[in-house]
Amino acid sequence: MSQTPPHDRNGRVVTDDNLGPLLTGMARGLAMGLAITLRHFRRTLADYWRGIPGSRKSEGAVTQSPTDDGLFTVSYPEARLAVPENFRYLPVLLRDDDGSIRCTSCGICAKVCPPQCIWIVRTTGSDGKPVPEPAAFTIDVSICMSCGYCAEYCPFDAIKMDHRFELATTERWTTLLHQKDQLLVPTSYYARIHPTDYAAEEAERRAKEERDRQKAAATA
Repeated sequence: MSQTPPHDRNGRVVTDDNLGPLLTGMARGLAMGLAITLRHFRRTLADYWRGIPGSRKSEGAVTQSPTDDGLFTVSYPEARLAVPENFRYLPVLLRDDDGSIRCTSCGICAKVCPPQCIWIVRTTGSDGKPVPEPAAFTIDVSICMSCGYCAEYCPFDAIKMDHRFELATTERWTTLLHQKDQLLVPTSYYARIHPTDYAAEEAERRAKEERDRQKAAATA
């Protein structure tokens, strides 16, 4: 009984005539991969001896510039990688410096939410009329898909996307239902984690206030 000759991954028969080039190609690919690994190792070792670990610390977070060479290890949770400014995880509600809540309980965020994980109860005054402030604001973070639609469609810049993602819990029925008190953060916190967006929004707000003043002065 004749034996079937061996084939390579392309279906070609491996014979003594083409075995040499096949092994040569495999050795070349292996050498190229090892060269990349050794290059990273050499740059990392050089940075280490120069006292440059290839990373920077900023407010407790570790970052690496695109121009830095070498690799570095982050000793999590003692050290953490810096979160990009545009990173979004879960929504939060903004509270101004005077303590007022920006949310008017208009319900737009709940309407545009794809998984329908936002519930709002509007405040009612003593006269029975609605007050533009939420009496209750609940987000089921176990359902939230972090799409950011609520923050994008909010006409009052009252809801923004947070950077905090370490929210693991052993209980999922009530712990993952974030209430208004858990969601409220000061605008200073938002300005710290999203400085670019905050500056642009404040500039637009001031410009709008100036236009309103000029319009009122013109009609006075």
